Amino acid sequence: MKSLRGVLILAPVFLLGAGCAGPDENGRAQSIDQRSYRLGSIGAFAEMVGAGVKKLALSAPMDPAEMDALLQEAERIAGDHDVELYGETDFLVTDLFPSELTDGKQVLLIYRRGTLEEYRALKAEKLRLEESGQYQGAVRVEVARKFGHLLSYTDEKIDALLAEAG
Repeated sequence: MKSLRGVLILAPVFLLGAGCAGPDENGRAQSIDQRSYRLGSIGAFAEMVGAGVKKLALSAPMDPAEMDALLQEAERIAGDHDVELYGETDFLVTDLFPSELTDGKQVLLIYRRGTLEEYRALKAEKLRLEESGQYQGAVRVEVARKFGHLLSYTDEKIDALLAEAG
């Protein structure tokens, strides 16, 4: 399937659960190994980014050892879809996602072209705003919205994530 036109993924992958595929034909739980699940998610997002459906996608947050164990295969997947990976060890935390999701974890950014620079610029903007005491209220929300747009989320999804964060 080459075209993903019309497909919009709204949920960040690291908010999805893993570990159980649901019941099999006999009603028993099926186990999914975590590595395969993670690589499958990376593959799906790499295809979406490569097809231009998403500008930036995120892997699930992982412990450094888990990231190291799958990085070589993730790089192969990225190459198959003509996208790039960046191992983020200091994830841009905004009001879109709770910081506890990424504390002490690493996230793979999946992107093409100048998107990494846009991500880094937004991260630098947030840091400048924090250092100047301006990262609050509408300014704080605007940074979260910019990040949501970088992730290709709709305004409705961004609003829902912000409402959920309180």
